Amino acid sequence: MADWAIWAALIVVMLAGFAALAQFVVRARQAWRDARDTPPEVLRRLDEFSHKAEAVAEKIAATSNSTAELEGSVERLRVSLAQLAVLRAALDEATGTVGRVTAYLPQE
Repeated sequence: MADWAIWAALIVVMLAGFAALAQFVVRARQAWRDARDTPPEVLRRLDEFSHKAEAVAEKIAATSNSTAELEGSVERLRVSLAQLAVLRAALDEATGTVGRVTAYLPQE
């Protein structure tokens, strides 16, 4: 009883498949014509653009490598500044102690 519905659905699916295939062929043919008729100037400019994009990508890669070096240098600088702060504090403490002692020494 439902055999006719199955056959009808199968026919609809096949028609939709053929329509999709026909549309694909038409669009592929149009794309081929457009690519074939592209002026050489446009292709040359696209080629230049791709070379420039590759150069930018290389520069970005080099920058990221130097960024890692820079981060290491900044970290070493922070450590050195912390050590300098400790040494300054020690020097201020020693100078203060020597200043108090020299206050009691006779001056000539």
